[in-house]
Amino acid sequence: MNINRSCISLHKSKNPFVKDIITNPLLYLMIVPLVAFYIIFCYVPMYGAVIAFKDYSPGVGIFKSPWTSELGFHHFKDFISGPYFSRVFGNTIVLGFADLIFGFPAPLIFALMLNELKSLKFKKICQTITYIPHFISLVVVCGLLQIFLGREGIVSDLIALFGGERANLLAQPQYFKTIFVASGVWQEVGWGSIVYLSALGSIDPGLYEAAEIDGAGRFGRVWHVTLPGIIPTIVTLLILKTGKIFSVSFEKIILLCNDMTIEKAEVISSFVYKRGLVDMDYSYSTAIGLLNSVLNFIIIFATNYLCRRVSETSLW
Repeated sequence: MNINRSCISLHKSKNPFVKDIITNPLLYLMIVPLVAFYIIFCYVPMYGAVIAFKDYSPGVGIFKSPWTSELGFHHFKDFISGPYFSRVFGNTIVLGFADLIFGFPAPLIFALMLNELKSLKFKKICQTITYIPHFISLVVVCGLLQIFLGREGIVSDLIALFGGERANLLAQPQYFKTIFVASGVWQEVGWGSIVYLSALGSIDPGLYEAAEIDGAGRFGRVWHVTLPGIIPTIVTLLILKTGKIFSVSFEKIILLCNDMTIEKAEVISSFVYKRGLVDMDYSYSTAIGLLNSVLNFIIIFATNYLCRRVSETSLW
């Protein structure tokens, strides 16, 4: 009787969320593995961030390790005042903003170009070709870059063909950032356009017809109909992208970096990897990683605030 009464009370609940769960139980059951993944592997381990404020020793454990001096901020001050801060922080800023400036609009522009194609067959061919790089392993991509950009690679062949000198471009510090950002755009431009293509498909075709009747050309229809129709999608993806400015891929940095380019290639994430897993300085590396997360947190909140004020579209 008590179970029946509780079920009846749930059905009569005025809470829309509870009603939705009762109406679509299987849909909510499907998200349980995803929620469990983030709880187990993302939120539960967060208690380990406390070692950033301690002199952590694996033999003693997290909670028995002593706190550092300077109210627990010793490792943070040590990194900021250390010899690597300006180099690591500067490279992270440059690569992060370069990826934002060139990597963010590229999928949008590509999606707009695909949307203007009349031939459905040619459109599918373009999509397939540009989607493939996303599924190639990063190790394979970096291996291809080392082959193509090496002294005996195809790029050096082209340079020599036009009278230049052969050189290993990955050993030239001045080219590292360009290679890093350009290869990232090439690998993700097709995959990133999927969201925009989906948003473009939701625009009412009648708006294009009305714009054409009013005398708008192809560019005018894109400017006055297409872009305003996907502004919420653009703003949302922009906010998410800015939240990753300080999270430059350490895997790609480690795979492409060498002794010749270390000054221009070392970023926060790769520095954390080396100090934490290679040098086993766990507290120091955790402090740097926590500082990196805080910076991303501040950036995404500031971007969300500005977008809400300017476009009235935001994540929250």
